[in-house]
Amino acid sequence: MNEKVDFKKSLDSYQAKRDQFRLLEIPQRQYLAIDGQGDPNTSVEFTEAIEALYPLAYTLKFASKKERGRDYVVPPLEALWWADNMESFTEQRDKSQWFWTLMLMVPDWLTDLDVDQAVSAVQAKKVPKRLADVRLMRLAEGQCVQTLYVGPFDDEGPVLERMHREFIEDKGLNLTGKHHEIYLSDFRKTAPEKLRTILRQPVTSSR
Repeated sequence: MNEKVDFKKSLDSYQAKRDQFRLLEIPQRQYLAIDGQGDPNTSVEFTEAIEALYPLAYTLKFASKKERGRDYVVPPLEALWWADNMESFTEQRDKSQWFWTLMLMVPDWLTDLDVDQAVSAVQAKKVPKRLADVRLMRLAEGQCVQTLYVGPFDDEGPVLERMHREFIEDKGLNLTGKHHEIYLSDFRKTAPEKLRTILRQPVTSSR
């Protein structure tokens, strides 16, 4: 049997340093994904989305190990965030106006059929309320800027402003796609000041 893969260690896209912005190319990846809207701190929809993702992700992992001999660590939770007025995200932090897609990466050796079989296996047990809303999504972000942020989610704003204005604009780049966060810490168990989050923004060149 092959050694268990930990994508958080093996993929460059999960690497970032605090107070450093860098450009990197993100190839197409596939994710279990589920959509929602509203404040993640108070939204029942947000909680139900997480409760739907993880049983499916672990069912896929165990099936991959048993049937393909390929084991892996379930990757960290990720999310795309956006709003009709992006100032409500970067400056005003009006969470009631936010839209989101929660995601867990799926290894490229697994297919739509594997996901369908995992859904059936989860359905045979206790069915999460939003299981039917989970889909396999493929995302090709291309050129991105990212950094590691350490601290409470509510204090991300100044770091995002620096990313957008001091780095992206200064390099003649344009924002494209959706703001992307990767949660290296379990925010259900970690003190806010110790949370480690990769902040990512897809960009295009304007030159």
